[in-house]
Amino acid sequence: MANDSMEKINGLRERLLALRGHLDLDRKRSRIALIERESTLPNFWDDNTKAQAMLKEKTTLESSVSSYEKTMRGLDDAQVLFELAAELNDEASAKEAEESLGTLESEVAKLELARMLSGEQDRSHCFMDINAGAGGTDSMDWAAMLMRMYTRYCETKGWKVEINDAVEGEEAGFKNVSLRIEGEFAYGYLKAEVGVHRLVRISPFDANARRQTAFASVDVYPEVDDTIKIDIPEKDYELKFIRGGGAGGQKVNKTSSTAQLRHLPTNILITCQTERSQSANKDMAFKILRARLYELELKKREAEQAAAEAQKKDISFGSQIRSYVLAPYRMVKDLRTGVETGNVDAVLDGSLEEFVTAQLMGVKNPNRNVPE
Repeated sequence: MANDSMEKINGLRERLLALRGHLDLDRKRSRIALIERESTLPNFWDDNTKAQAMLKEKTTLESSVSSYEKTMRGLDDAQVLFELAAELNDEASAKEAEESLGTLESEVAKLELARMLSGEQDRSHCFMDINAGAGGTDSMDWAAMLMRMYTRYCETKGWKVEINDAVEGEEAGFKNVSLRIEGEFAYGYLKAEVGVHRLVRISPFDANARRQTAFASVDVYPEVDDTIKIDIPEKDYELKFIRGGGAGGQKVNKTSSTAQLRHLPTNILITCQTERSQSANKDMAFKILRARLYELELKKREAEQAAAEAQKKDISFGSQIRSYVLAPYRMVKDLRTGVETGNVDAVLDGSLEEFVTAQLMGVKNPNRNVPE
């Protein structure tokens, strides 16, 4: 058993050492030292926004470095404890060291995931659009089910979710709904959910109780903070205020305070009605537009990379990324990664971590090209 444990420690150490370069720890330490020096300068707080951004960056970098160093110390301590237990034939120490390995393995896995969440905007809040597709009323109901699923998932992460805009379906659900999700790494995690989602079930809207297939698309883009400047010339947009309506409950104003913002070069239309005033709705509409334009620019950059281009082609043909089958059997399967589960109710109640993590870690389904 001791030999097995030592092999496990060595394996975890190899995984951790392999991460060192990817996590860019030396650069992070140098950047921390630079920010510490600049923060002592008399004029550091002359630009309050820049100063706060630098201190926030320092905290993030310190957290990354600290997590790595803490895990490496844990592996060193576990190895010493195992060696000591073997030398003294101390079963209690051996058991203590063995129990620590589960925690250490979890910490290494978190660091490996952190490597995949190191994008420029991965820590950002985000916006999510859910649009009903083919499937009539079932697709609109499916859009509402997806909104509930993601809301529950966000709640498990401690993130805040609010509806920015929603257009209700004639009989049920939503034709489309736009959410703002506030939380650390919200964009980094939820970008894994972008694509077409397919539902197969006995339709509650079919009098003959036939099986129906419905589709809905999910798009996610980061909220752009004030440190990223995106100029939107006045000639490039049209802004008007209309009477509010649709989903949203008591928070939706029925006065003419709903902001409707159209970006002319891209024809992006933003509607925001959840705030209390014209000014607040206008500000939120521009915030969403800046996020959309920023995401468009990111996609242009990604299109220049061969791997991103291949993924982009796959999505452009409208193929689903995940199937949720409720009849004749029960199964949720991600077609990109191959991850699947028969616990459909748990998934629809927000249990998405396994699917999201697999996609972020780059797990590939070996049967991706086999029709589902």
